[in-house]
Amino acid sequence: MTKVYVFDTTLRDGSQMEGITFSAEDKKEIISRLDSFGVDFIEGGMPQSNPTDAGLFGSPIETHNAEMVAFGSTCRPGMPASQDRGLISLSKCQAPWICIFGKTWKLHIDSVLRISPEDNLALIRDSISFLVSEGKRVIFDAEHYFDGYNDDPEYALKVVETARSAGAEWVTLCDTNGGTLPTVIGRIVSDTKDKVDCGLGIHCHNDSDLAVACTLAAVDSGARLIQGTINGIGERCGNANLCSVIPDLMLKMGYDTGVDLSKLTSLSRTISEICNLAHNTSMPYVGSKAFTHKGGMHIDALLKNPITYEHISPESVGNRRNYLVSEQTGRAGIIKKLSDLNIKSDDEHVDAVLERIKDMEAHGYQFEGADASLELLIRRECDSLSSPFRIPAFRIYIDEIGDGIIKSEASIKVSDLTGEIEHTASDGDGPVDALNKALRKALTKFFPEVGSIRLIDYKVRVLDEKAATAAPVRVMIKSTDGKAQWTTVGVSTNVIEASLIALVDSMEYVVLRKTWRES
Repeated sequence: MTKVYVFDTTLRDGSQMEGITFSAEDKKEIISRLDSFGVDFIEGGMPQSNPTDAGLFGSPIETHNAEMVAFGSTCRPGMPASQDRGLISLSKCQAPWICIFGKTWKLHIDSVLRISPEDNLALIRDSISFLVSEGKRVIFDAEHYFDGYNDDPEYALKVVETARSAGAEWVTLCDTNGGTLPTVIGRIVSDTKDKVDCGLGIHCHNDSDLAVACTLAAVDSGARLIQGTINGIGERCGNANLCSVIPDLMLKMGYDTGVDLSKLTSLSRTISEICNLAHNTSMPYVGSKAFTHKGGMHIDALLKNPITYEHISPESVGNRRNYLVSEQTGRAGIIKKLSDLNIKSDDEHVDAVLERIKDMEAHGYQFEGADASLELLIRRECDSLSSPFRIPAFRIYIDEIGDGIIKSEASIKVSDLTGEIEHTASDGDGPVDALNKALRKALTKFFPEVGSIRLIDYKVRVLDEKAATAAPVRVMIKSTDGKAQWTTVGVSTNVIEASLIALVDSMEYVVLRKTWRES
């Protein structure tokens, strides 16, 4: 099986995405995760450009699988490589590998560097030779290679040959502007491989939404080192997404990358958390929707044979299969959900749940993303579930206390099944926050476990914009107790009432789930 080397540039090129900044601790955590995953190279940053990366490469970084790489550029025009501060910094850092980029496209050489093509070759030669003489192993990124090749193939090939002759162990061909089509990438990589005896890599940007396809085309044409980022983060439209490239290479094309593919989904979601980005639920392989099924006929077929509607096993990439329950699901989906909840799936139960879901969705409810509310609905229909508490009354007070400051207060009465009443009030940042605090405060007297619940997401959607302020709204609330997360839903023409419905479901779910698990 042919080996393809994985070069991760999440910490360098990925950090150039708008809104992303990695701290020193972030970088150490990501390095550890990538190393455990099994990539071959981790590009950690530019030690010559900022204190964070200087500190990172100030001492050896312990890894078990990956080689650490520091990034920089060729020396400045008119400056000997041995005197260039950037190259000196790279030569002294603790990374065993250095990746430097240089110009390939004459447009850049003339308009940006403003030197001759021959002088550009000298910059590349001298920079690589200097780093090699200092004991570094070098990867050369041929910037704008495909644009340069289309403009002057003979010169582009001279750049690759110059880098190889100077001591670069890999030359990475870069589609820096992200505008080259996969067929062109494949042809140029193949031409380059035929004419220069050198280990070739590929680095694609996603400006044409083709970075993954271009990377695969390059490998198919002879590139054996792939550069990319986890989740495709990067400048402008991002980089080739390794979360797609790697499984494509391994599962579809038969290449060996050496990674532990079962860790892919966990790695992807961890990187999103560290970047403080919402994870893309529709991402192939690793998104939560990648193996989620809603259509009734699809679910029926999947239960008989998963291959009918899944191209791979979700477990192979560390993901899992999920069946949604909605009015479109049909009996097969309901039966599967009842089975998952250990509820007898006889005709009476299945019909009752399906009819109830259809009725509630006709009134604006949506249970696809509201796992806790769905489970409560099913148990109410099948187990005659009763609420463990009642809310006889509640009030919301909103006052302006001067200087444009609005104060919200909620007062609520809660009773347990014995009839004992707890009456409390709480202030909050808005009426829903005040209501949440007051409800939780009152319930804690009867159910101490409610005290650990906190809201982590709150969404409101207007269901009929034409009805203006009288329109029904759907409220989705995500809650956590620090260990698990769950989502509930409420619908009403009154946003406060819709919020209360969702809040009550959230609290009921926590109070009752212990009983379900023990039964």
